[in-house]
Amino acid sequence: MLPSLFISHGSPMVALQPGDTGRQLARLARELPRPKAILVVSAHWETSDLRLTSAPRQQAWHDFYSFPPALYALDYAPPGAPQLAMEILELLEKAGVPAQLDPQRPLDHGAWVPLRLMYPDADIPVVQLSLPSHQGPALQTRLGRLLAGLRGQDILLIGSGSITHNLRDLDWDAGPEVVEPWAREFRDWIVEQLSSGDEAALHDYRQQAPWAVRSHPSDEHLLPLFFARGAGGQFHVEHQGFDKGTLGMDIYRFG
Repeated sequence: MLPSLFISHGSPMVALQPGDTGRQLARLARELPRPKAILVVSAHWETSDLRLTSAPRQQAWHDFYSFPPALYALDYAPPGAPQLAMEILELLEKAGVPAQLDPQRPLDHGAWVPLRLMYPDADIPVVQLSLPSHQGPALQTRLGRLLAGLRGQDILLIGSGSITHNLRDLDWDAGPEVVEPWAREFRDWIVEQLSSGDEAALHDYRQQAPWAVRSHPSDEHLLPLFFARGAGGQFHVEHQGFDKGTLGMDIYRFG
């Protein structure tokens, strides 16, 4: 059975400068059984309701500004999976969770950048599930649990966000060896709760975790972690690191 994954996708520049995170994503893809399809939740598709991409062919959306032209020249166009999207829709609606199909939405960089590093041939069908970020961690945990059975059908479930995400505190000159203590303290608290399985503390992280609001001024980049955890099993750290002093680049596997 495939695990579920939480990926800290970092800056869009990871697509051009993969660094250690890119190498670890490529390694992980080599080690996992090849998925029949991928379902990804990204921090960059926030919606008020649940939506699923249903186009027969996906495309990369360059949803960022002021980056080098080479980044905008990159593409990632895997097949879509309309039938899988419909099956997921039915699973959610059967559980009393309304959702709708979206045949227009392209893949944002939180989805296509890590997938391009993992599966560069773009030959595995991809469905993206939106993030109703205003509904908080508990919904993401529930969604993960509702869809966990897809793992047994060789579908890889991915939550793509960041273990810390405060763009105002980035040190653009800092190398990977530079880590702000508050960012590390928050990351370590999250890992401790994931290791112990303290779901109540995780759901209440904004009140209980050290430096929670500084690490995440808003929820959206941590919420995909709860989806991956809800969908998965035993917690494993696949990779840890920081970029620009405060941007956590951890990768976690569940199951």
